[in-house]
Amino acid sequence: MNELFGTLSDGTPVHRWTLERAGVRVRVLSYGGIVQSAEVPDRDGHVADVVLGFADLDGYLAHPGPYLGALVGRYANRIAGGRFPLDGRTCTTVCNEGTNSLHGGERGFDKRVWDVEPVGDRGHGIRLGRVSPDGEEGFPGRVEIAATYTLDASGALRIAYKAVTDAPTVLNPTNHSYFNLAGSGHAGGHELRLAASRITPVDAALIPTGELRDVTGTRFDFRRARAVGSGFDHNFVLDKGVTDTAVEVAELSDPVSGRVLTVSTTEPGLQLYTADHLGEPFAPGAGVALETQHFPDSPNRPEFPGTVLRPGEVFRSETVYGFSAR
Repeated sequence: MNELFGTLSDGTPVHRWTLERAGVRVRVLSYGGIVQSAEVPDRDGHVADVVLGFADLDGYLAHPGPYLGALVGRYANRIAGGRFPLDGRTCTTVCNEGTNSLHGGERGFDKRVWDVEPVGDRGHGIRLGRVSPDGEEGFPGRVEIAATYTLDASGALRIAYKAVTDAPTVLNPTNHSYFNLAGSGHAGGHELRLAASRITPVDAALIPTGELRDVTGTRFDFRRARAVGSGFDHNFVLDKGVTDTAVEVAELSDPVSGRVLTVSTTEPGLQLYTADHLGEPFAPGAGVALETQHFPDSPNRPEFPGTVLRPGEVFRSETVYGFSAR
């Protein structure tokens, strides 16, 4: 089911699509591919929205900085100096966080209206697509990208990306939802388990130093579930690496409601952000972002898993958010 959600200043309509299956209801916007809400039951069957979002389009337009629920790209996370080498030349992208490029630049995928069509039957899935023209936000190559959102038989939300390009470029999309499994309040008491033995430490500008640091004996060790707390905006190096199929790498749970979120992905990294600087109208720590991705600044770090997409290749990535209660 889809409905008109609002209209941009240039008259472009924005629609909202509702997916529903196995007791889970997810709403997605054509603007930014935003997951506006995800309603799931707790251990007693009480339903709450576990994704931070706004009730209307004006909220998203007035508060773009948190990237609430958005599909971000072309390059999720940061590129140092907005510059990277590619095939012997230097590519320069729009810098929107000081001297760095963040989440695709000033008008990344999160601020574009996507074409949307239903897939499957019974309102279980949609496919969002757009063409990112050569030079958009400084990124080379014309990229045709699609993101398919589906609810499977268990009510898990699957986001599958597919893209091709006509010239060498870099690509690293992700979803930027913030989860609060209690439905409200501070999420720092949620318990987190991550299958990650290392992180990519960063400098003062949140750019990786190039080191892959062991988490043993540090506050970054979530290999056994514990309270997530606060103070995190870091990329965790997933032990599984890049995989052809989605592998479970994380579990977030709320001891009070019993709600559980599992994250499975084909990606090699996961950015944990505890939303300490989320900003109005949300309080710090109101949600936890678990952004599956390749590593930040990979285009400038040949030792990191590569993010270059070339003509003739097909980019594929999938992340699955599973919901349950115990």
